[in-house]
Amino acid sequence: MICKKKYFSDLAIFGGTPTFTEKLHVGRPNIGNREDLLSRINDILDRKWLTNHGIYVQEFEQRIAEFVGVKHCIATCNATVALEIAIRAVGLTGEVIVPSFTFIATPHALQWQEITPVFCDIDPQTHNIDPNKIVQSITPRTTGIIGVHLWGRPCDVETLSDIAHTYGLKLMFDAAHAFGCSHQGKMIGSFGEAEVFSFHATKFLNTFEGGAIVTNSDELAEKIRLMTNFGFAGYDQVIYIGTNGKMNETSAAMGLTSLESIDDFVDVNYRNYKCYQRELADITGISLLSYDETEQFNYQYIVLEIEESKTQITRDNLIKILHSENIIARRYFYPGCHRMEPYKSYFPHAKLLLSETEKLADKVVLLPTGTSVNEDEIYMISQIIRIAVREAKNIFPQITL
Repeated sequence: MICKKKYFSDLAIFGGTPTFTEKLHVGRPNIGNREDLLSRINDILDRKWLTNHGIYVQEFEQRIAEFVGVKHCIATCNATVALEIAIRAVGLTGEVIVPSFTFIATPHALQWQEITPVFCDIDPQTHNIDPNKIVQSITPRTTGIIGVHLWGRPCDVETLSDIAHTYGLKLMFDAAHAFGCSHQGKMIGSFGEAEVFSFHATKFLNTFEGGAIVTNSDELAEKIRLMTNFGFAGYDQVIYIGTNGKMNETSAAMGLTSLESIDDFVDVNYRNYKCYQRELADITGISLLSYDETEQFNYQYIVLEIEESKTQITRDNLIKILHSENIIARRYFYPGCHRMEPYKSYFPHAKLLLSETEKLADKVVLLPTGTSVNEDEIYMISQIIRIAVREAKNIFPQITL
């Protein structure tokens, strides 16, 4: 495909025709085999068993546990509820150390239960929580650490485990990005007390809405199953406090259908990643987050860091240009959870301890990928970025945020 745009004046933000007639999104849903999905849904309707741990949820849990290599998987209605349940089941109270550079659900799942999230800075190379900054955040009220495997790239699991053991803390992981990824040859999902996956529609493997808690602890799994279903231990016997966190049968049917296409989804994501890598390689000031190809990865996210001192164009101005072309690039996880409410009011000086988080939040932009994006479109997206950087001196005075 030939890019018809050559100069800044050709860009849609200055009156040119948008490159794409339809919007290209960062996380458009992958569907899998539609006929297989509809067949499962018809079977669900025929059985008239729509929820309450039906056969499709049971099969989905079994398949996820086998795929990850853990003893237990408890499917949930979404990953946020899964986090809340896992946090309570693990026994976290008081204060829990988390990164600020994550989706807001991570600290919210704590604060919702009146547990204080204590924000820790990140390693600028990995974008994950920096183990070297954790110890200084531990207080007598600290009961645990939640690591986030951002972009599917694993936390420093071993160092976090050592810290947790040394200080008598619980350790669990938000693995919302990391289904299908490995660390030192071992699938993510088997670390810490428990890990939580997201199967939201924007994830490369989805259940419409959904999540799961995975663990190797028999005791913890039993407690989580009770908590996910109001504490019921039988038809009319409630023996524990709980909520309604169950996954429904239709979501499980979508999950099973997605699992059957998981290799295809990963192959497309990898193809897109390598294509972006090739097309963006020589653009000044643009760096593409890399993945360790000796490990398993889902390649779900195309993450750029924009060095304004080199590009001469801000990250936000670049996003404005992309949006005008119907390329719906996103700035994750701006501006950092510590700058969102209620945390902004609770911890007004948090930014003083989160210098790397602050820097990264102003640099990161995510680009469209997945099965709805092809190589020609990636070439076009990359050309728009190339023009924007090359013509930055002409563009900058004309764009006002």
